[in-house]
Amino acid sequence: MNRTAFVTGANKGIGFEIARQLGEAGWKVLLGARSIERGEAAASELQKQGLNVEFVQIDMTNKESIEQAAGSIQANYADLKLLINNAGMPGAFSSSFSATQEADLRNAFEVNFFGTFRLNQQLFPLIQKNEGTIVNVSTDMASLHFMQSSAYALNAFDYNASKTSNNAMTVAMAIECKDSNAQVFAVTPGFTKTDLNGNAEGGKSKEDGAAIIVGYATDGKRHNGEFLDVNGVYAW
Repeated sequence: MNRTAFVTGANKGIGFEIARQLGEAGWKVLLGARSIERGEAAASELQKQGLNVEFVQIDMTNKESIEQAAGSIQANYADLKLLINNAGMPGAFSSSFSATQEADLRNAFEVNFFGTFRLNQQLFPLIQKNEGTIVNVSTDMASLHFMQSSAYALNAFDYNASKTSNNAMTVAMAIECKDSNAQVFAVTPGFTKTDLNGNAEGGKSKEDGAAIIVGYATDGKRHNGEFLDVNGVYAW
């Protein structure tokens, strides 16, 4: 049985590790990236490791690019079973609501919400038909409960708000899956050292962060409508 997965933002960081780990688990992986040069280089690196990986160019800020990528997948990979929406950007990672600039808020939403929304709308019917899974990669800071209760939450309103909206999209999609075998859920890998946060010290490795996401995506369990971290269900 063919198992095909599409991972966005997969030329580096957690996305690259997700692609690698899925490939090692026997999946055919479509590696999504905006840069053709970097995407092809990442796919080639995994191919040299004997993994079944192909590059798909997709710019999450460009509606036409998203439609073109989705159309190519629908035409050539009709067995798509798993979509992992990993691509994201921090905006300016503002230090507070008052410090947030509207331009940075819009930039964060363009990828983290609108780009992901567009791709989900394009591929949701195929995933539903194939009784597959969509994972929207989230963050602890998308949790309103976490932001209110944690002593060390970062009040990066531009980034956080875009991811909280992404969580709302997860719930809306999951409602449409409740009477089917398809599922949509969110996973936060927790604090992980990536380019997004300047590879901040104290975070887990990209390999460990990716393993949390891949673990839930492939465990065969029903997670529809859940928000998950390494310990299980996480508060919205």
